[in-house]
Amino acid sequence: MEQNGEDSHSSSDDYETAVEITPLQSQNNAKEDTVPRGKEQWQNLLAFWILGLTNNFGYVVMLSAAHDILSHDFTQDNGNVSFQSSWSTANTTTNPRDCNTVSTGAVLLADIVPALVIKMFAPFMCSYIQCTILTDTSLIHLYSLRVSAVVVLCSCSFAIVGAATSRTMAIVGVVFASAASGLGETSFLQYAANFHRNVLSTWSSGTGGAGVFGALAYAVLTSVGLTPRNSLLSMLLVPIAMALGFWVLLKHPHEPQCWTDCSNSCHVREEGERILSARDPPASLSLAHKFQAIPSLLRYMVPLTVVYIAEYVINQGLLELIYFPQEKMWLNHHEQYRWYQVIYQVGVFVSRSSVNCVHIHHIWKTSVLQVTWINVVLLLTCAIFWWIRSIWLVFVLVLWEGLLGGAAYVNTFYKISQEQVDDAHKEFAMGMTTFGDSMGVTIAGFIAIPLHNVICSLPLSRSHK
Repeated sequence: MEQNGEDSHSSSDDYETAVEITPLQSQNNAKEDTVPRGKEQWQNLLAFWILGLTNNFGYVVMLSAAHDILSHDFTQDNGNVSFQSSWSTANTTTNPRDCNTVSTGAVLLADIVPALVIKMFAPFMCSYIQCTILTDTSLIHLYSLRVSAVVVLCSCSFAIVGAATSRTMAIVGVVFASAASGLGETSFLQYAANFHRNVLSTWSSGTGGAGVFGALAYAVLTSVGLTPRNSLLSMLLVPIAMALGFWVLLKHPHEPQCWTDCSNSCHVREEGERILSARDPPASLSLAHKFQAIPSLLRYMVPLTVVYIAEYVINQGLLELIYFPQEKMWLNHHEQYRWYQVIYQVGVFVSRSSVNCVHIHHIWKTSVLQVTWINVVLLLTCAIFWWIRSIWLVFVLVLWEGLLGGAAYVNTFYKISQEQVDDAHKEFAMGMTTFGDSMGVTIAGFIAIPLHNVICSLPLSRSHK
């Protein structure tokens, strides 16, 4: 009995020490190795990978479908909606650049502005709601409400765009996808502050995977004969996967875990979880403290913003204008644009999955910003003069662009997890820094639209027609 009492006391001390070291998912010492915490850690890593994948999936698919949404009229034919091309062979004769009347930057803005607004206010409003309205709500219940909203918005986006009878209706669906992505990113990154920082690696890898699988799924489904409409409707499985990842797979921090019979150690762990629930990070920072913290976050946000401006000026302002007519026998204009998106997302996926192998410690001092803007210059001149003769060279440049952008994203948030030692500041920093990449994408959207119009108005030499 005395030995058991000592063991129980030791377990209590070890667990309290672990709580002090990390927010929730600390490295276990030898005494706790007898408890199968490794399984829980792997479940959480996998859960955050799935959440990253499903959260960004709709956003990516809408950008991949941007050229289709803008280059087709939605018409009614005896109650059946069908796509009809809004440009013809005659149009491509007078317009050899094969431009849409509207830039895909318009879809980009619809796909990012709602997310930007949400990311601007969510880090402030969510803690306010918790402190003033949901005072008795636990951490898991608060985030469950937010994730429920994300699942509903994501489902609506695929359903609305898939059933759209007009371009305006399709754009409304894109707005829903943007709102889902923005709320999801702030929610999941803030929630990640309550877990071991390795979940940031799998989250980032999942968001990169969303790029690959989202763009690839849309390109493949449309290539094998499915209409863009049916391709989007088939993706209603994505929000279901998100719900399963959050409510079934993820082991939430406030839930007491008892892997033994109801022993003293189990009660100790339950007590520890109650202590952790009481230390709710969002409620520990006042609104004034959050505003005071913003200047210190600019060293993360500004580089991320600059990188994303360059990336999306390329993706939504230039790539649709880089067309290789000689390749149209195997890839038409629409397909070339879709595969540009796939290859870009492959680069993002690889770099976002590499943070545990390759670290960029000094974001400002790396060549990421300079090299990304070199890509802008190269592809801008290509869009104007068509001096690149091989589509494969453009594929390589787009892959490189994705590698740089993904590296900037994952290393920024990994750096926050290392430098923000206080849990409350870390959670706010995670949510607020997401505003930086959305701001960059929004600025890029406003640049892409007039840039598209200017380039489309330029003549093209006869040798390129």
